[in-house]
Amino acid sequence: MAAGYADILKAPHATRLLAGTLVGRLPNATAHIAIVLFTRSEGGSYTLAGALAAVYGLATAVGQPLLGRAVDLYGQPRVQLPAAVVSGLGMLLLAFAGTGSLPVAYAAVIVAGLFTPPLEGGLRALWPDVLGRQDRVHRAYAMDAVAQEILFTLGPLLVTLIVAVASPGAALLVINAVGVLGALSVVLSEPSRAWRSAPREAHWLGALRSGGLLALLGAFFFVGLALGSITVAAVAYADGHGGDAVYGWLMAALGLGALLGGTAYGARQWAGEPERRLRVIVALLALGYLPLLLLPGVPAMAALSVLAGVFLAPALACAFIVVDRHAPRGTVTEAFSWLVTTFGVGAAVGTGAAGPAVEGGGTVWGFAVAAAGGFAALLVLTLTQRVLSHPVAADGPAAPEDGPEENDRNGAAQPGFSSGREA
Repeated sequence: MAAGYADILKAPHATRLLAGTLVGRLPNATAHIAIVLFTRSEGGSYTLAGALAAVYGLATAVGQPLLGRAVDLYGQPRVQLPAAVVSGLGMLLLAFAGTGSLPVAYAAVIVAGLFTPPLEGGLRALWPDVLGRQDRVHRAYAMDAVAQEILFTLGPLLVTLIVAVASPGAALLVINAVGVLGALSVVLSEPSRAWRSAPREAHWLGALRSGGLLALLGAFFFVGLALGSITVAAVAYADGHGGDAVYGWLMAALGLGALLGGTAYGARQWAGEPERRLRVIVALLALGYLPLLLLPGVPAMAALSVLAGVFLAPALACAFIVVDRHAPRGTVTEAFSWLVTTFGVGAAVGTGAAGPAVEGGGTVWGFAVAAAGGFAALLVLTLTQRVLSHPVAADGPAAPEDGPEENDRNGAAQPGFSSGREA
């Protein structure tokens, strides 16, 4: 298992790109927490803190696919680094201006979110050039999903540490300064400087003209909804079983499950079409949420949270492969960014939906929203399997997983993508 990941990290530039991307994405994982803590330290209400964090998240969701399309058109260094700097300046404005002037505060978080660089999509676009063989690329996708879980687990701890040692304002500055350094490390690397997107067919819809990609985005909106609702339902559970410490344990258990699942998934090669495999994984993900409705004691609930998280990272890793197969030629970074955006919007909707569900029916209904989201994702994948079975790599039957793909950046023959296949 470890040997497979070690083989990837030994590839030239691989460790630098993975580490730089994770460091560069630190603001993605922590900015909403830092914004809430900073607003509260300025005397702002919870409502204002939540609103600023929500606006930041919405701006990020809008900016990611737009910047992803710019990367596909103009290359990584010309987009990623300037975007990271402008995003950091937005947070700098918030830290020094404070929340005394609401228009300035909202403008600051909008700029910071809108210009958050699409490093996640950019890294997945680089893997084929860096790793070559498709089996190594697929393993890298799994490793990427695992690393993401680590980032979203350790990032908030880093913010709270900086707040304890210095101040919430310092946390805003530090995480964004570190983010700029991470982006700088990526764009100065040889693969990032040399990477060019495949020639693309001009179309205002960009990546969204792929029916298969739209189906995948629809499914992962509901996967995000499930994950977002769990974060609220877990708070309600913790309030009745020991408070914040229990909430921390449940979130850590969920992350541990994803870490274990992603590590196991990436340790072996998988036969068959990834679209079919994704349906199975999402079905298991949905089933994993059902035991949470039992609301047992804390030790058992932590164990069930591990189970609920096991299939999340494999679902993401498999989705990355499906994106690569269905993204129209020349839109790979944009396509990956759309997946990030849709997942994030789904999580935000899930967070909003779980609150009223808990207030109206109790904690069990919060976890029921998560289960419903999982099964809704499975329903979307099931109803759209005909579209998903035809990647844009082929004009007829779906190309085999180990055959040439539409987005193969390693010189494989590329069948054309005609406007007649637009969604």
